[in-house]
Amino acid sequence: MSVIHRTTLTPTKEELLASWLPSRPWYRPGAGAPQLTKAGGFRLDDPAGEVGIEFMVTTDTAGPEPVSYLVPLTYRGAPLEGAEDALVGTLEHGVLGKRWVYDGCHDPVFTTAILALIEGRVQAQAQSVSDTLDEGIARSFTGQGPVAAAFTSVTDDTESTELTGAPHGAALRLHRVLRPGPDTAPEGATGHVLGWWNLQDGTRVQGLFATLSTTTSRD
Repeated sequence: MSVIHRTTLTPTKEELLASWLPSRPWYRPGAGAPQLTKAGGFRLDDPAGEVGIEFMVTTDTAGPEPVSYLVPLTYRGAPLEGAEDALVGTLEHGVLGKRWVYDGCHDPVFTTAILALIEGRVQAQAQSVSDTLDEGIARSFTGQGPVAAAFTSVTDDTESTELTGAPHGAALRLHRVLRPGPDTAPEGATGHVLGWWNLQDGTRVQGLFATLSTTTSRD
């Protein structure tokens, strides 16, 4: 179960993301630099206990309307070889020391963990409380697992990030620009993750975080 340390982060996650988000194709520019606040999210466990895995929702109020983004992050105690382009930045953790922060879509520990969540082999953990499940996270899976996390391509568009190239035509889409929506999987999806976040007025809403699809048989 996730252990949350009550300590300082320098820079903060919001400060780190404020520098990184404008470089993303799915970012909606506002007036000036991003003005970010944490709006929700959850964590997953790394079975090896080495990598922190967080689904972070951050809301930017710099534009005419607030925009909430899904930013999956991984936290490592050393650089991830070959993932230089996926580095969000580094921060100093008051307990764990220097941490390298990556866009989780490029981290194999993250992709393995989210597929395990979709398939029901692991459960979502509370974002800010140790040893606590997040009962607000829903998931579904109608395929034949386990799905191999062997994605070879990561592509951003103006709404999402798609991971493709895995065996059996598996494709994983992370919905970056979040919108409240129905609590069911999209038509044709093999699996999905539904998460929650808070609007600026404190209203808690749900929407699609991730969608898994497969296009070929496993026979």
